Amino acid sequence: MTDDRKAIVPVWTLATGDARVPALAGDEPMTAERLAELRGVLAGLADEPIATLEVHPLPDQLDRGRGMPLDAASPLAQHLSQLITQSARSSSVAATATTAGDGLYRMVVPAKVAAQLGEGIVRPMASKAAAGGVHSALVSSTGIAAHATFVPVGKVAAAGAVGGAGATAGVAVAGSAALTVAAPLVLMAVAVGVSAHADHKRQQAIEHITELLEQLREEKLDAERSELDGCRDAIDKATAILLDQGKLGVSLGLDSAVHAISKALAAAGRRVAQWQSALDKLPEGKAVEIGSLTKSFPGVDEEGGTFRTHLELTALAIALKRRVIVLQAVEHAQSDSGNLFENFARALKADQQRLGQLESGVAGVLERLSALELARPHGLRPVFTTGEVDRLMRAAHRIHQLGDGVVADSRTTDVAIEIARGKDGSVVVFPALPA
Repeated sequence: MTDDRKAIVPVWTLATGDARVPALAGDEPMTAERLAELRGVLAGLADEPIATLEVHPLPDQLDRGRGMPLDAASPLAQHLSQLITQSARSSSVAATATTAGDGLYRMVVPAKVAAQLGEGIVRPMASKAAAGGVHSALVSSTGIAAHATFVPVGKVAAAGAVGGAGATAGVAVAGSAALTVAAPLVLMAVAVGVSAHADHKRQQAIEHITELLEQLREEKLDAERSELDGCRDAIDKATAILLDQGKLGVSLGLDSAVHAISKALAAAGRRVAQWQSALDKLPEGKAVEIGSLTKSFPGVDEEGGTFRTHLELTALAIALKRRVIVLQAVEHAQSDSGNLFENFARALKADQQRLGQLESGVAGVLERLSALELARPHGLRPVFTTGEVDRLMRAAHRIHQLGDGVVADSRTTDVAIEIARGKDGSVVVFPALPA
């Protein structure tokens, strides 16, 4: 989406607690590049996590099915509505941009803050179109930013002070930059965005597993898939309750869902260890026969196969676990109104790091497999048929493709969370993605 009118875009700096930093932005308009620099400086100088929030016009075509809908009575929607209302009173730019009632709100959490929330939450998807490139599936492309002028919104009176644990908001210390303290808004946006991102990954894994099992017809793996995907109902209900600042109860079945996910992750960890051991035993620097490889990696040379199904089952378990971790983190944060975002970050980080280690193990296996050289099968015949050569070439190609989706650079990036707001105050939060 592009905007050749060079639109004026209001931008808020949102702190999750009282923060004192130099007044770097002032009231002067800035470019997208200057805004990105400001985010980095604020993240480096402020003691509390700081995010920025922009508002753009809603795109004409918007796939709301990718996001997580919340009605106007939800805490996130109410926090956002109060921020808009209070901002409109003190800023003509904010009033003009929000007068229609709807809009696309884009919150960017700096890389430093994203690292506090745990490595590996959001990683860019490698692009084959250009070396080192990444795909961006944000609702509003960077085309908007290229033609927009960003204007900081001045100090805002208490915004987002809606009931519930940790519902505090206001203006940072006088004399500092114009930071609006809106911990609940940042918390809820990050929580829903990460949860939506994880559910998107779950959907992708389920689609892949279904395709593979149709070819494989393996009942044991089908049962494992069903048990994992059966956890979704309890997780969805728990997510809805917590995002409405309710209390979780045993009737939801979340405990049994967590147990099933933990079993699947334990199985995934054992499989990764077995794969790593099998690769360690291969002769270094020598070509490997496909028959020897498939003993440890059954189906690795096929479009379907047990190995590829195990990969997708691992991705499914990780995605479900990420949603559970967010639920646990939100619950802990809401239980302590005076320590909202720190509780959230602390609870999220430890388990996310363990999941990141598992993902790194899988990525390492795929990279090593994709780099293998395949040898011709040994036999009595000195010459192979055209069909046998073709099969070997196809197998080599499929194995080498295993490394295509691996992200070699896993450094934490800025995380963008986009929120589509309707005229009635309801919102749809889209999956968090690299900014």
